[in-house]
Amino acid sequence: MQIERLVQMIFYIVNHGHVTSKELADFFHVSTRTIYRDINILTVAGIPILSTKGTGGGISLIDGYTIDKSLLSQEEQQSIYQGLQILQATNYPNAEMALSKIGSIFRNALEPKWLDVDFSYWGSEEKEKIKISDLQYAILHKHVITFHYFNSEFVKSERTIEPLRLVFKSHAWYIIGYCRHKEEIRVFRLSRMKHLLIMPETFVRELPPDHSLIPECKEECHLPVLKLKFSPEIVHRLYDEFQENQVCLSDDGSYYVTVPYELNNWTLHYLLSFGKYVEVIEPETARILLKEAAADIVKIYT
Repeated sequence: MQIERLVQMIFYIVNHGHVTSKELADFFHVSTRTIYRDINILTVAGIPILSTKGTGGGISLIDGYTIDKSLLSQEEQQSIYQGLQILQATNYPNAEMALSKIGSIFRNALEPKWLDVDFSYWGSEEKEKIKISDLQYAILHKHVITFHYFNSEFVKSERTIEPLRLVFKSHAWYIIGYCRHKEEIRVFRLSRMKHLLIMPETFVRELPPDHSLIPECKEECHLPVLKLKFSPEIVHRLYDEFQENQVCLSDDGSYYVTVPYELNNWTLHYLLSFGKYVEVIEPETARILLKEAAADIVKIYT
Protein backbone atom coordinates (compact mmCIF):
# COMPACT_ATOMS: atom_id res chain seq x y z
CA MET A 1 0.00 0.00 0.00
CA GLN A 2 1.18 3.52 -0.76
CA ILE A 3 0.79 4.84 2.80
CA GLU A 4 3.01 2.03 4.13
CA ARG A 5 5.62 2.79 1.48
CA LEU A 6 5.56 6.50 2.36
CA VAL A 7 6.15 5.78 6.05
CA GLN A 8 8.92 3.28 5.28
CA MET A 9 10.50 5.75 2.89
CA ILE A 10 10.79 8.41 5.59
CA PHE A 11 12.48 5.99 7.98
CA TYR A 12 14.77 4.78 5.20
CA ILE A 13 15.89 8.36 4.49
CA VAL A 14 16.31 9.08 8.22
CA ASN A 15 18.51 6.01 8.65
CA HIS A 16 20.63 6.58 5.53
CA GLY A 17 20.81 10.35 5.58
CA HIS A 18 21.28 10.82 1.83
CA VAL A 19 19.86 8.53 -0.88
CA THR A 20 19.17 8.55 -4.62
CA SER A 21 15.86 8.05 -6.36
CA LYS A 22 17.23 4.89 -8.01
CA GLU A 23 18.25 3.51 -4.63
CA LEU A 24 14.74 4.06 -3.30
CA ALA A 25 13.18 2.63 -6.46
CA ASP A 26 15.28 -0.53 -6.16
CA PHE A 27 14.53 -0.89 -2.45
CA PHE A 28 10.76 -0.53 -2.82
CA HIS A 29 10.56 -2.30 -6.20
CA VAL A 30 8.88 0.62 -7.98
CA SER A 31 9.88 3.03 -10.74
CA THR A 32 11.82 6.26 -10.17
CA ARG A 33 8.74 8.12 -11.44
CA THR A 34 6.74 6.59 -8.57
CA ILE A 35 9.46 7.65 -6.11
CA TYR A 36 9.31 11.27 -7.28
CA ARG A 37 5.53 11.19 -7.04
CA ASP A 38 5.81 9.90 -3.46
CA ILE A 39 8.34 12.61 -2.62
CA ASN A 40 5.89 15.25 -3.86
CA ILE A 41 3.14 13.78 -1.66
CA LEU A 42 5.41 13.84 1.39
CA THR A 43 6.46 17.42 0.68
CA VAL A 44 2.84 18.53 0.46
CA ALA A 45 2.19 16.73 3.76
CA GLY A 46 4.82 18.91 5.43
CA ILE A 47 7.82 16.54 5.47
CA PRO A 48 10.88 18.77 4.70
CA ILE A 49 12.51 16.61 2.02
CA LEU A 50 15.27 18.08 -0.12
CA SER A 51 15.74 16.83 -3.68
CA THR A 52 18.77 17.99 -5.66
CA LYS A 53 19.93 17.03 -9.14
CA GLY A 54 23.36 16.61 -10.65
CA THR A 55 26.59 15.13 -9.34
CA GLY A 56 26.33 14.55 -5.61
CA GLY A 57 22.61 15.19 -5.71
CA GLY A 58 19.94 13.04 -4.16
CA ILE A 59 17.18 12.97 -1.57
CA SER A 60 17.57 13.90 2.09
CA LEU A 61 15.80 15.54 5.01
CA ILE A 62 16.59 19.00 6.35
CA ASP A 63 19.35 18.81 8.96
CA GLY A 64 18.05 18.43 12.48
CA TYR A 65 14.61 17.29 11.41
CA THR A 66 12.91 14.73 13.65
CA ILE A 67 9.81 12.72 12.90
CA ASP A 68 7.99 13.51 16.10
CA LYS A 69 5.97 16.52 14.89
CA SER A 70 4.90 15.12 11.54
CA LEU A 71 3.99 11.45 11.87
CA LEU A 72 3.38 10.35 15.44
CA SER A 73 1.88 12.05 18.46
CA GLN A 74 3.90 12.24 21.66
CA GLU A 75 1.70 9.54 23.18
CA GLU A 76 2.31 7.25 20.18
CA GLN A 77 6.06 7.82 20.42
CA GLN A 78 5.97 6.96 24.13
CA SER A 79 4.10 3.73 23.37
CA ILE A 80 6.75 2.69 20.82
CA TYR A 81 9.57 3.54 23.20
CA GLN A 82 7.97 1.72 26.13
CA GLY A 83 7.45 -1.37 24.01
CA LEU A 84 11.15 -1.38 23.16
CA GLN A 85 12.03 -0.96 26.84
CA ILE A 86 10.01 -4.07 27.64
CA LEU A 87 11.95 -5.96 24.96
CA GLN A 88 15.20 -4.62 26.36
CA ALA A 89 14.24 -5.94 29.81
CA THR A 90 14.13 -9.45 28.37
CA ASN A 91 17.52 -9.07 26.64
CA TYR A 92 15.77 -9.13 23.26
CA PRO A 93 18.41 -9.13 20.48
CA ASN A 94 19.30 -5.63 19.21
CA ALA A 95 16.73 -3.94 21.49
CA GLU A 96 19.45 -1.66 22.86
CA MET A 97 20.36 -0.52 19.35
CA ALA A 98 16.70 -0.01 18.43
CA LEU A 99 16.17 2.04 21.60
CA SER A 100 19.12 4.21 20.71
CA LYS A 101 17.83 4.84 17.19
CA ILE A 102 14.27 5.53 18.26
CA GLY A 103 15.55 7.74 21.07
CA SER A 104 17.50 9.88 18.61
CA ILE A 105 14.50 10.23 16.30
CA PHE A 106 12.00 10.98 19.07
CA ARG A 107 14.42 12.73 21.41
CA ASN A 108 12.19 15.71 22.14
CA ALA A 109 9.31 13.55 23.33
CA LEU A 110 11.17 11.12 25.54
CA GLU A 111 12.56 13.33 28.25
CA PRO A 112 12.57 12.80 31.09
CA LYS A 113 12.81 9.01 31.00
CA TRP A 114 10.28 7.86 33.57
CA LEU A 115 9.99 4.13 32.85
CA ASP A 116 12.39 1.34 33.81
CA VAL A 117 11.28 -2.22 33.07
CA ASP A 118 12.94 -5.15 34.83
CA PHE A 119 11.20 -8.54 34.94
CA SER A 120 13.83 -10.21 37.13
CA TYR A 121 13.09 -10.64 40.83
CA TRP A 122 14.90 -8.71 43.58
CA GLY A 123 18.44 -9.96 44.07
CA SER A 124 18.43 -12.12 40.95
CA GLU A 125 21.42 -12.49 38.70
CA GLU A 126 21.77 -11.26 35.13
CA LYS A 127 21.34 -14.82 33.88
CA GLU A 128 17.63 -14.66 34.78
CA LYS A 129 17.17 -12.08 32.00
CA ILE A 130 19.25 -14.14 29.59
CA LYS A 131 16.96 -17.14 30.19
CA ILE A 132 14.04 -15.26 28.64
CA SER A 133 16.10 -14.27 25.64
CA ASP A 134 17.25 -17.87 25.16
CA LEU A 135 13.68 -19.13 25.31
CA GLN A 136 12.60 -16.53 22.77
CA TYR A 137 15.29 -17.83 20.41
CA ALA A 138 14.26 -21.47 20.99
CA ILE A 139 10.59 -20.73 20.31
CA LEU A 140 11.18 -18.73 17.13
CA HIS A 141 13.69 -21.21 15.72
CA LYS A 142 11.84 -24.29 17.07
CA HIS A 143 14.69 -25.79 19.08
CA VAL A 144 14.05 -28.47 21.69
CA ILE A 145 15.10 -27.43 25.22
CA THR A 146 16.03 -29.38 28.33
CA PHE A 147 16.10 -28.23 31.95
CA HIS A 148 15.78 -29.30 35.57
CA TYR A 149 12.36 -28.44 37.00
CA PHE A 150 11.30 -28.05 40.63
CA ASN A 151 7.57 -28.42 41.30
CA SER A 152 5.63 -26.85 44.19
CA GLU A 153 6.82 -29.67 46.45
CA PHE A 154 10.44 -28.88 45.46
CA VAL A 155 10.77 -32.25 43.74
CA LYS A 156 13.30 -32.09 40.92
CA SER A 157 12.76 -33.68 37.53
CA GLU A 158 14.51 -33.49 34.18
CA ARG A 159 12.34 -32.24 31.34
CA THR A 160 12.67 -32.17 27.57
CA ILE A 161 10.09 -29.99 25.88
CA GLU A 162 9.23 -28.40 22.58
CA PRO A 163 8.75 -24.71 23.57
CA LEU A 164 5.74 -23.10 21.94
CA ARG A 165 4.94 -19.85 23.76
CA LEU A 166 6.31 -17.53 26.43
CA VAL A 167 3.68 -16.04 28.75
CA PHE A 168 3.79 -13.37 31.44
CA LYS A 169 0.84 -13.89 33.80
CA SER A 170 0.10 -12.94 37.39
CA HIS A 171 3.56 -11.58 38.29
CA ALA A 172 5.49 -14.46 36.72
CA TRP A 173 6.87 -15.82 33.43
CA TYR A 174 5.73 -19.20 32.11
CA ILE A 175 6.72 -21.33 29.14
CA ILE A 176 4.08 -23.41 27.35
CA GLY A 177 5.46 -26.44 25.57
CA TYR A 178 4.99 -30.06 24.64
CA CYS A 179 6.55 -32.19 27.39
CA ARG A 180 7.98 -35.37 25.93
CA HIS A 181 7.92 -37.09 29.32
CA LYS A 182 4.22 -36.43 29.98
CA GLU A 183 3.38 -36.56 26.25
CA GLU A 184 1.15 -33.51 26.46
CA ILE A 185 1.29 -29.73 26.45
CA ARG A 186 2.26 -28.42 29.88
CA VAL A 187 2.99 -25.08 31.54
CA PHE A 188 6.27 -24.45 33.37
CA ARG A 189 7.13 -21.51 35.61
CA LEU A 190 10.48 -19.99 34.63
CA SER A 191 11.62 -19.36 38.20
CA ARG A 192 11.53 -23.13 38.78
CA MET A 193 13.57 -23.96 35.67
CA LYS A 194 17.30 -24.50 36.20
CA HIS A 195 20.21 -25.48 33.93
CA LEU A 196 18.38 -24.55 30.73
CA LEU A 197 19.96 -25.92 27.54
CA ILE A 198 18.96 -25.24 23.94
CA MET A 199 19.45 -28.40 21.91
CA PRO A 200 20.46 -28.62 18.21
CA GLU A 201 17.36 -30.74 17.56
CA THR A 202 14.40 -28.89 16.03
CA PHE A 203 10.69 -29.68 15.91
CA VAL A 204 7.65 -28.78 13.78
CA ARG A 205 4.84 -28.76 16.34
CA GLU A 206 2.58 -25.69 16.67
CA LEU A 207 0.50 -24.59 19.64
CA PRO A 208 -3.17 -25.47 19.01
CA PRO A 209 -5.15 -22.28 18.25
CA ASP A 210 -7.74 -23.14 20.90
CA HIS A 211 -5.16 -23.71 23.65
CA SER A 212 -5.79 -21.90 26.93
CA LEU A 213 -3.96 -21.70 30.23
CA ILE A 214 -7.18 -22.49 32.06
CA PRO A 215 -7.19 -26.28 31.42
CA GLU A 216 -3.67 -26.45 32.85
CA CYS A 217 -4.98 -25.28 36.23
CA LYS A 218 -6.79 -27.52 38.65
CA GLU A 219 -10.52 -26.95 38.84
CA GLU A 220 -11.09 -24.68 41.83
CA CYS A 221 -14.34 -26.47 42.65
CA HIS A 222 -12.29 -29.53 43.65
CA LEU A 223 -10.01 -27.59 45.99
CA PRO A 224 -10.73 -26.96 49.67
CA VAL A 225 -11.79 -23.39 50.41
CA LEU A 226 -9.65 -21.68 53.03
CA LYS A 227 -11.03 -18.89 55.19
CA LEU A 228 -8.16 -16.80 56.51
CA LYS A 229 -8.07 -13.93 59.01
CA PHE A 230 -5.31 -11.34 58.54
CA SER A 231 -4.16 -8.56 60.83
CA PRO A 232 -4.15 -4.99 59.45
CA GLU A 233 -0.33 -4.92 59.67
CA ILE A 234 -0.06 -7.25 56.68
CA VAL A 235 -2.66 -5.57 54.44
CA HIS A 236 0.05 -4.39 52.01
CA ARG A 237 0.47 -7.99 50.84
CA LEU A 238 -3.18 -8.90 50.55
CA TYR A 239 -4.07 -6.84 47.52
CA ASP A 240 -0.86 -7.92 45.78
CA GLU A 241 -1.49 -11.62 46.29
CA PHE A 242 -5.26 -12.06 46.34
CA GLN A 243 -8.10 -10.91 44.12
CA GLU A 244 -10.19 -8.00 45.31
CA ASN A 245 -13.37 -10.08 45.59
CA GLN A 246 -11.55 -12.53 47.89
CA VAL A 247 -10.70 -9.88 50.49
CA CYS A 248 -13.24 -8.50 52.97
CA LEU A 249 -12.66 -5.90 55.71
CA SER A 250 -14.42 -6.71 58.99
CA ASP A 251 -15.75 -4.26 61.58
CA ASP A 252 -12.87 -4.99 63.97
CA GLY A 253 -10.28 -3.94 61.36
CA SER A 254 -9.21 -7.48 60.44
CA TYR A 255 -9.23 -8.74 56.87
CA TYR A 256 -10.88 -12.00 55.89
CA VAL A 257 -9.77 -13.82 52.76
CA THR A 258 -11.69 -16.71 51.22
CA VAL A 259 -9.66 -18.58 48.64
CA PRO A 260 -9.46 -22.14 47.19
CA TYR A 261 -6.07 -23.73 47.86
CA GLU A 262 -4.67 -27.22 47.71
CA LEU A 263 -3.53 -28.41 51.13
CA ASN A 264 0.11 -29.24 50.48
CA ASN A 265 3.54 -28.20 51.71
CA TRP A 266 3.63 -25.20 49.39
CA THR A 267 0.39 -23.82 50.85
CA LEU A 268 1.59 -24.37 54.43
CA HIS A 269 4.91 -22.63 53.74
CA TYR A 270 3.08 -19.79 52.03
CA LEU A 271 0.78 -19.26 55.00
CA LEU A 272 3.74 -19.42 57.39
CA SER A 273 5.33 -16.56 55.45
CA PHE A 274 2.64 -14.31 56.99
CA GLY A 275 3.88 -15.23 60.48
CA LYS A 276 1.63 -14.21 63.36
CA TYR A 277 -0.46 -11.99 61.11
CA VAL A 278 -2.64 -14.81 59.73
CA GLU A 279 -5.03 -17.27 61.33
CA VAL A 280 -6.68 -20.13 59.47
CA ILE A 281 -10.37 -20.12 60.39
CA GLU A 282 -11.53 -22.92 58.11
CA PRO A 283 -11.22 -25.81 57.40
CA GLU A 284 -10.16 -27.48 60.62
CA THR A 285 -7.77 -29.76 58.71
CA ALA A 286 -5.78 -26.74 57.54
CA ARG A 287 -5.68 -25.34 61.10
CA ILE A 288 -4.21 -28.60 62.39
CA LEU A 289 -1.62 -28.87 59.62
CA LEU A 290 -0.47 -25.28 60.10
CA LYS A 291 -0.29 -25.74 63.88
CA GLU A 292 1.88 -28.84 63.43
CA ALA A 293 4.15 -27.03 60.96
CA ALA A 294 4.57 -24.12 63.40
CA ALA A 295 5.30 -26.54 66.25
CA ASP A 296 8.05 -28.16 64.18
CA ILE A 297 9.67 -24.74 63.78
CA VAL A 298 9.46 -24.06 67.53
CA LYS A 299 11.24 -27.37 68.23
CA ILE A 300 14.29 -26.11 66.37
CA TYR A 301 14.72 -23.26 68.86
CA THR A 302 13.96 -25.17 72.10
